[in-house]
Amino acid sequence: MSEEKKYDSLKLENQLCFPLYACSKEIVRSYKPFLDKIDLTYTQYITMMVLWEKKKVNVKTLGKCLFLDSGTLTPVLKKLEAKGYINRERNAADERNLEVTITPAGEKLRDEALCIPENMGSCVKLTQEEAQVLYKLLYKVIGNIRED
Repeated sequence: MSEEKKYDSLKLENQLCFPLYACSKEIVRSYKPFLDKIDLTYTQYITMMVLWEKKKVNVKTLGKCLFLDSGTLTPVLKKLEAKGYINRERNAADERNLEVTITPAGEKLRDEALCIPENMGSCVKLTQEEAQVLYKLLYKVIGNIRED
């Protein structure tokens, strides 16, 4: 093996992780103008998506849904609570469990966010079939990594 070939695996162009990283960064950047209109960050938005669906969830489960640890999630929840979109309460039966509940203001925000997925779809410009394939592949990668 030539000296140059020996280091091919260290070239940026040969890394699967780099286009995933760059794509993620660009997608989150593309969300910003839409999220600015409803005064949410991307992390706050995905947190609200879980709460719009579940209405009430403990922090541990929320972290699992979002692939976030409590150190990252806690400041997000504090800001959402300060905005009046959620309430955080200790579970009466088990004080170790912190539960998050959506408020009426948080529910109302859902209507304002309804246009965001469509707006983002026009930014990404994938067919529905391409988007489904990418979605499945990304979750396959996540699952494979989590298994190890």
